Amino acid sequence: MAAAVADGIVTGMHPTDEARRTDRLILALFLATAFLAAGALGAVQPALGLPAEVLQLTQFGPALGVLLALLVRPARTRHLLTGTLPRRGGTRHAALLLLTAPLIIAATAGTYAALTGDTRFTLPGHSLALIAAAQLIGACAEEIGWRCLLQPLLRTRYGVLAASLLVGAVWGVWHIQIFTEHPLYAAGFLLAALSMSVVLGQAQDGRTGRLPLAGGFHALINLGMLLCVDQESGAVLPMVLFGAACLAAAVAWTRTSARPAGPASASPRPAPCRRTRTRPGSSPWA
Repeated sequence: MAAAVADGIVTGMHPTDEARRTDRLILALFLATAFLAAGALGAVQPALGLPAEVLQLTQFGPALGVLLALLVRPARTRHLLTGTLPRRGGTRHAALLLLTAPLIIAATAGTYAALTGDTRFTLPGHSLALIAAAQLIGACAEEIGWRCLLQPLLRTRYGVLAASLLVGAVWGVWHIQIFTEHPLYAAGFLLAALSMSVVLGQAQDGRTGRLPLAGGFHALINLGMLLCVDQESGAVLPMVLFGAACLAAAVAWTRTSARPAGPASASPRPAPCRRTRTRPGSSPWA
């Protein structure tokens, strides 16, 4: 069977050295920008007077990383972003994913109330509708980087679980402020980040509509944390319970989405091979 050609690359064989270098460049650009831009945006937010309860500018760091990757390697980055927007079908699956977020919050708040007798419900100081809209925008700004670019990029090299764990580890460490809190708080947060990344990875592997679903899930989690967990207080027990609830959700999604552990057979970018068909002097991933 003849190998297929995509963007000047003959697929169905082994990755070229050039394709690997392009992937490494995109990875380095994205991660550097996501971390550095988030730090810079966090530094200027107080001067702008924007309440962190409404929106945190740090959330736009990953989106800026994607933008830089698009400017430097547009064809390859666009191919990785394939499936970002939804197509027809998958409504039931999408509903299950979005329902998982409030279930995690309910399990966290319910367990905390059972252990302490405190419901820990906090009313926001601003309009809930404004916060919800801003949180969705901020969550999508993050998720276009984590789940729409980084996850597909790693998925071409690793199985869905390994790729999701790697994304979750980066995502968790990116929230660098957690390391100023109690070690158990930080551990609970990292467990939650890893587990939620597994939920999103398992739920969205091989599917379209990654941005609205991941952004919606993320925004629902953030709203639930704001109202029912009060993560900004640094309290250890709610965060540990939140991590445990996320872990339970990750186990459930992993068990119901069981599949072979290898790299994606139909990834956003079919694996390129050693033989290319490009114009002289041109790059297949430019």
